[in-house]
Amino acid sequence: MRQGTDPLDDGAGTGGLLRQPKAVWATAGASVVAFMGIGLVDPILPSIAKGLDATPSQVSLLFTSYFLITAVAMLVTGFVSSRIGGKKTLLAGLALVVVFAALAGTSNSVGELVGFRAGWGLGNALFVSTALAVIVGAAAGGSAAAILLYESALGLGMACGPLLGAVLGDMKWRYPFFGTAALMAIGFLAITVFLKEQPKPARKTSLLDPLKALGHGGLASAAASAFFYNYAFFTVLAFTPFVLNMSPYKSGGVFFAWGVLLAVFSVLVAPRLQERFGSLKVLGGSLVLLAADLIVLGYGNHTTAVAATVASGAFIGLNNTVYTELALGVSDAPRPVASAGYNFVRWFAAAAAPYFAPKIEEWSDLHIPFVVAAGAAVVGAVIVWARRGVLTREVAGLRSGHAVEDGVSVFAN
Repeated sequence: MRQGTDPLDDGAGTGGLLRQPKAVWATAGASVVAFMGIGLVDPILPSIAKGLDATPSQVSLLFTSYFLITAVAMLVTGFVSSRIGGKKTLLAGLALVVVFAALAGTSNSVGELVGFRAGWGLGNALFVSTALAVIVGAAAGGSAAAILLYESALGLGMACGPLLGAVLGDMKWRYPFFGTAALMAIGFLAITVFLKEQPKPARKTSLLDPLKALGHGGLASAAASAFFYNYAFFTVLAFTPFVLNMSPYKSGGVFFAWGVLLAVFSVLVAPRLQERFGSLKVLGGSLVLLAADLIVLGYGNHTTAVAATVASGAFIGLNNTVYTELALGVSDAPRPVASAGYNFVRWFAAAAAPYFAPKIEEWSDLHIPFVVAAGAAVVGAVIVWARRGVLTREVAGLRSGHAVEDGVSVFAN
């Protein structure tokens, strides 16, 4: 990005991306598994519905409970990490994921599975909301390299989650949950061994600080735009598997390709486009293109819907990177507090979309959920355009007082 024009630009290079301490790789590796858990159930949603004799709207509650708890937990993670430290917060989150992922695999009803996914969401919130802060605190090469490493972990996890879900879920829908529990247990051991405790912040975060931070116009605008974007994003993630109606292997392959595009555009393409056009133009244009892609997905034939699903990964990858950087740099509040408030707002949309998309289909037809999601993406773009003044406000003088290492950071999708 161009220095002085974009909200996050500290001039840090990315040369140190691969030359990182073991603690960074341990945290990034666990982050991959944490993000795998988001898309893990995608290819097996129809199998879960069949196995538990449930409707699509009931099974979609697996996402709703997960992200609803994640949203509320954003008010708690900073409070916790500022008191017990980053390492202990990561380990607490991982322990919860191990327990509830394993319990999810033993579920005998949709209600049980939804409840265990809620506990899983709490653990994931504690982990991923602290992971970037820990990576930045321990990484070599500056914050830019750390953010790219985190985004790489996100993209790899989002790509591999559906693939793991397909491979294990093709044998039995319960196995992906047990597999995630095992992988997270390995992550727990790696962080225990390799990560030293991070310094605690000088000031402890209160439960209300993230809400107070939303009083800043730039942060509130970024959060509002991201809310509508996340509705579109999670309509693709949670509702499309039912529309495609493919075997776990085929659905997993589609979402693996989707995740690869997400990773490539997030880590490699987004920085280059931002440098050339500026963050807000990239974000606004990507949101409009995502809306167009959703219309094609909703009204095209099966082959077109598959292609549009995969293509949406490119626009989602671009959006993820820009939104992360906006949330980290646009506010005059401490970054951990600002990002907690931002995530509190946007994850409510991630909880709403999986519930409302199948309901809207029941009330209308198969096309309308995608029309609504496309409209949400356009609203997100309109907010970016209308509030471009506060979103591009110079923040160069604010960076020194906003140490990401101090606690909760952005869970970047």
